[in-house]
Amino acid sequence: QVQLVESGGGLVQAGGSLRLSCAASGRTFSRSGMGWFRQAPGKEREFVAAISWNGGSTYYRDSVKGRFTISRDNAKNTVYLQMNSLKPDDTAVYYCAASKHLLGLTTTPALVGSWGQGTQVTVSS
Repeated sequence: QVQLVESGGGLVQAGGSLRLSCAASGRTFSRSGMGWFRQAPGKEREFVAAISWNGGSTYYRDSVKGRFTISRDNAKNTVYLQMNSLKPDDTAVYYCAASKHLLGLTTTPALVGSWGQGTQVTVSS
């Protein structure tokens, strides 16, 4: 099991940027796929971005491609989500996720083994 703690959320104007961080503990982080999901009020949790265990592959939902970048530093047990050109529609609680299976991915909630507590991102128009 991997324990996850997110940070970096906040209030930003449309067009601005934020960088989310997710600090992980546990011996399996470097062999776990990692990802970010988000959930807006009244909506289901949705996939945002994912990165393979070695950082060699990344995946994004269409609406954030070209604006968000996921990365990881296995030496620091941390995964990041750089969010640029933010829009009001990006407003949500953002959750860090670790894969259920070693060397797996986190492109759907069913593949997630561990969740962080979430961090609020609010984009004002």
